[in-house]
Formats: sequence, C-alpha cells, structure tokens
Amino acid sequence: MDALEMAMKMEKDAIAFYTEAARKTNSPVGRKMFQTITEDEKRHLEMIAQIVKGLQISHADVSPLKNVQTVFETMKAEMMKKVEATKDELEAFKIAMEMEKEGMEYYQRTLTSAKKEKERMLLERLIGEEQQHYQLFANTYHFLSDTGNWFLWEERGILEGG
Repeated sequence: MDALEMAMKMEKDAIAFYTEAARKTNSPVGRKMFQTITEDEKRHLEMIAQIVKGLQISHADVSPLKNVQTVFETMKAEMMKKVEATKDELEAFKIAMEMEKEGMEYYQRTLTSAKKEKERMLLERLIGEEQQHYQLFANTYHFLSDTGNWFLWEERGILEGG
C-alpha cells in the first residue's frame, strides 16, 4: 500500500469513527462537532482521491477552526447549560485526539518523501487541518470534562476582568 492509499484508508477510518461518535453522543455540541469534522475528513478523502487519479486538486479554502467556531456560536445557549459528558463521550474525544495526532504524524513522515509538488502541497494542508482538528477535540474534551475551569482558563474572564 503506497502513502496515498494509506492516507485514504486513514481518512475513511476517521469518517466512520466520527460518524458513529456523532450518532452516539448525548451532547448537542459534541454531536455537531463530530459532524463538522466528518465533513472535513470527507473533503480530505476527495482531495487525496483527486491526487491519486492524477488530477489537480481543487478545494474551497476551508478553516476547521472557523467552522467549529460557527458551531459554538450557534449553540452558545446550549453550551451555557451545565454540560456533563458520559465517560464514553469523553473516551470518544480522547480517541479522536489520538487519531488526529497519528494522522498529523503520518502526513509529516509522508511529506518528507513526497516527490511531486501537488502531493507536498496537499500533505502540508492536511497536516495543518489535522492540527486544528486535534486542538478542537482537545479543547472540547477539556470543556466537557471540567466546564467551570475551562471557562476560567479559556475565556480568562475572571482573571482579566472581562
């Protein structure tokens, strides 16, 4: 299996996992996040498939952080309620973080041996987006596992008077 075939398999595995996680989570915020990241992974899969077919990749300029920020903004009222995640939901976020970390590491290793410019450009883009996914999952995990302290540290409202 070559590097791009492996990348396609990783993206398909991520799509399956995030789809199932979205279906199982009780948290509306968590569900929407998993759904949003699933769409990103589908887009990644399509970009890789285009490279495999020898096509030029064409994609919209997408920012996972901006997409999820929109999710949080539209669901702010829901987030402000006391949120308690189940152990299974928290475990899903831990697994998601590990999957994104493994994806970043794989794409970074693959980047060093990529010979074609369009492959390097794709891999650099995927690394950046997987880093953003990791940050989103880590932040959500901390939010769901300790909401009070998350607001203290992430929002800094009390410390900065804002």
